Amino acid sequence: MHSQPESVTMHNIRSVRRVAAIHDLSGVGRVSLTVVIPILSTMGFDVCPLPTAILSNHTQYPHFSFLDLTDEMEKIIREWERLKVDFSAIYSGYLGSPRQTQIVSNFIDRFRKPDTLVVVDPVLGDNGRLYSKMTEEMVAEMRLLAKKADVLTPNLTELFALLGRPYRSECSDAELKDAIIELSEGGPDTVIITGVPVQGQPSLTSVIARSRSDGRTWKVTCQYMPAHYPGTGDAFTSVVTGALLQGDSLPIALDRAAQFILQGIRATFGYQGDNREGILLERVLPNLALPIQSATYELV
Repeated sequence: MHSQPESVTMHNIRSVRRVAAIHDLSGVGRVSLTVVIPILSTMGFDVCPLPTAILSNHTQYPHFSFLDLTDEMEKIIREWERLKVDFSAIYSGYLGSPRQTQIVSNFIDRFRKPDTLVVVDPVLGDNGRLYSKMTEEMVAEMRLLAKKADVLTPNLTELFALLGRPYRSECSDAELKDAIIELSEGGPDTVIITGVPVQGQPSLTSVIARSRSDGRTWKVTCQYMPAHYPGTGDAFTSVVTGALLQGDSLPIALDRAAQFILQGIRATFGYQGDNREGILLERVLPNLALPIQSATYELV
């Protein structure tokens, strides 16, 4: 007598954890969703995109088409509620208006559960300046959204904007540690500052992070390559998100992300292509499955 096969249930099928990815979608140029989806999928997660806009190519090109999806975002969210979709993580990036920021804030309130990881990349500016469409109202809304994050990943420009302070390009580790503590007191448990110059060593760049619940501050330093590739910030935060969901400690997640970005830049740097297309992500995605070769993190 043969046993009957086990019936297929939604519990059986839903063995892969979902990530809600709230970013824009560019047809040309590896940024936002075209970076987030392959990285998190490679790391074993079901990525559910909630697109904020569709662009022909990203905005670092001189010309592009742009379709705003603010109204559609709310329709998608209502359908997801009807489906009772659940997420292991909610991860937001570039948001184009105060209204979109409010929609994301409400989305977190409606879909967050006790074990949901909320990651906010507060895209506001770089190199000491806010991006062209980032008004003071947008900065104020981003401050409110940042309070709801478990993990917040500003660069130096965004750190000072969120704190309401003038930008400074050179800061000591102790000063950045104090800034992280101040920002973390407003809500996010973990704050990760990206793109921090290493004083006196222009060939190096670093990432500094601290979790309020852990009480320790970590620093990861890696080689600085003299080239700019759009989308590396999206790739960094995506790897950190996936690593934390896989159970990595914060310093290991930082190491994995920093090393992945460096591998991507090195894979791309030798070619004479258009840097605006981003790193050759396809060449380095398999590296996400490899164990970390050497940890460079340190306590500060």
